[in-house]
Amino acid sequence: MMIRLCLINLLFGIALGLLAPAASAQTPFNSSFDHFTTGYPLEGSHRNADCQSCHVGGIFQGTPRECVACHSRGGLVKATPTPADHILTTTQCQDCHLETTWAPERRVDHSQVLGSCASCHNGTIAEGKPIDHPVTNESCETCHRPNAWLPATFNHSGISGNCFSCHNGTTATGKDPDHINTTNVCEDCHRTRAWEPVIRVDHLQVLGSCSSCHDGNTATGKDADHIPSSAVCDDCHTTNAWVPATFDHAGVMGNCFSCHNGSVATGKDPDHIPSSVVCDDCHTTTAWVPATFDHAAVTGNCFSCHNGSIATGKDANHINTTNVCEDCHTTNVWDPALRVDHLQVLGSCSTCHNGSIAEGKDADHIPSGNNCDDCHTTTAWLPAVFDHASVTGNCFSCHNGSIATGKDPGHINTTNVCEDCHTTNVWDPVIRVDHLQVLGSCSSCHNGSTAEGKNPGHLPTSNSCEDCHSTTAWLPAVFDHAGVAPGTCSGCHNGSTAEGKDVDHIATTGECDACHTTVAWTPATFDHDNITGACSSCHNGSTATGKDSGHFITALDCDYCHDSNFWVPLMFTHSSPAYPGDHRGNLSCTDCHGGNSEQVTWTSPAYIPDCAGCHANDYKPGDDDHSGLSQDRNCGNSGCHRVNSNEW
Repeated sequence: MMIRLCLINLLFGIALGLLAPAASAQTPFNSSFDHFTTGYPLEGSHRNADCQSCHVGGIFQGTPRECVACHSRGGLVKATPTPADHILTTTQCQDCHLETTWAPERRVDHSQVLGSCASCHNGTIAEGKPIDHPVTNESCETCHRPNAWLPATFNHSGISGNCFSCHNGTTATGKDPDHINTTNVCEDCHRTRAWEPVIRVDHLQVLGSCSSCHDGNTATGKDADHIPSSAVCDDCHTTNAWVPATFDHAGVMGNCFSCHNGSVATGKDPDHIPSSVVCDDCHTTTAWVPATFDHAAVTGNCFSCHNGSIATGKDANHINTTNVCEDCHTTNVWDPALRVDHLQVLGSCSTCHNGSIAEGKDADHIPSGNNCDDCHTTTAWLPAVFDHASVTGNCFSCHNGSIATGKDPGHINTTNVCEDCHTTNVWDPVIRVDHLQVLGSCSSCHNGSTAEGKNPGHLPTSNSCEDCHSTTAWLPAVFDHAGVAPGTCSGCHNGSTAEGKDVDHIATTGECDACHTTVAWTPATFDHDNITGACSSCHNGSTATGKDSGHFITALDCDYCHDSNFWVPLMFTHSSPAYPGDHRGNLSCTDCHGGNSEQVTWTSPAYIPDCAGCHANDYKPGDDDHSGLSQDRNCGNSGCHRVNSNEW
């Protein structure tokens, strides 16, 4: 307080000195008076102030010692007053100014400043916020101290921008490299006091799927007993807590029954209708009921439920039908019916189509019975397919050109039996041409204009088609060879015009009809007269029948013994000069040819070639007419014996 009073007296003295005339002014500096004894030492400018500038009227006692008592516009002492643009403060001038000089002030004691910081720190009176200052509407003292700008205690409550406007890694600390993938809305998770721990995780700001964090490492993942599902956590869980969960079946793997089997989760009630285990055919994943009934999953037919007991059945005025509901009704609604499946209607058409229950015959309907389905279909009345089955006359009785359409002028020449060619459905195309009803020859139609004629590769023939072809089809054709001259087969059967001889046909110059008939190639009547080769060229056991295993061993050709008509009887004639002639007995070849070959087996080879060669053992040397075997060895020349005689 003493120092303050001294400063005030000093300032006051300076003011008086400035006001007094220079010639008569007496200052404490040139006075012998020790002002310190007053308890208000004069310092600085007060030392040079005229004593009377402070002690007005020579009054010393009671002179004010506070700065503001002199340095004000209405004071008794006329000292320099506070300027009009002085900042708003208290009257404790000494807290900022020195006694030596008003300006520059030694410091600013912010405790004496009245008003907000910004009233001075606005960039004009005093330093304001730099251009890179965070955007804020808070007063300076919220973060800064009056001693110095820095360090500052940052108060985020006054920040008008979002966190990222500063915490972007440049202006202020941003997200760490291992920060989870999020938006830049820091304030949704972090507090302004410290980054961590976070106050919460606002999942609205998290980018990516849940499982990118909730994988059991970064954040809690699925428990070991979690139901099998995809990794889309938010299908069931919220960002507030894991439980309670709103179950979203979209992420469940497997069908409903894999869980809703009565064990893992609720299954079908005991009174559930018989159905498959495809729950979602009827039920939704929101709730069991209400259910949208899907009949596709029902294992029985409609009537198994819609029988009037389990579910609604046919009402009393339902038309007479079978119980196959699904053929007429849909699974959406009973009425209106999708269609009427007449296959399920019992009774005749007229029991319903009588003009009362259902539409009946129009007034202009042709006279007919009540068998509607003879002409009409169950799809629609029209178009109607006329059913000629109920017509009692023949076609021409109506289709005569008067009652109904008849034959047009270009119709081929036929009888009037329409039904033999046309159907009762349409005239054209005809189902067939019944040639029994065609009048005239084949060529009158089959001339290449009215109907198909002979093609360019046809054999040269007359126009009597029916000689070879049938009325069923051109092919196969039965060729009538009656008009072909005998011995001229090869004119057609040459391998080009018609089938000729096979490559393995036996060699012959004969015409085909020498062996074959006009009916078929086989069986053939073989005529050997036209064969140009030897018998064995065919009868070799391959081309034709050859010698059997017991055949006589000979190099002679077949025709030495056999005839071309038959194999037996044999026709062999002995032409050798040594042949003794035909014997009386019916001898077989092996009687002489004992080896079944051309070689004769002589019993007495010493007498070859005479009779004794075989009959030496039959010779009777004691007979009167015998002269001895050597002399009588040729019995036939003796005049006594003959080989063809019944007796010797």
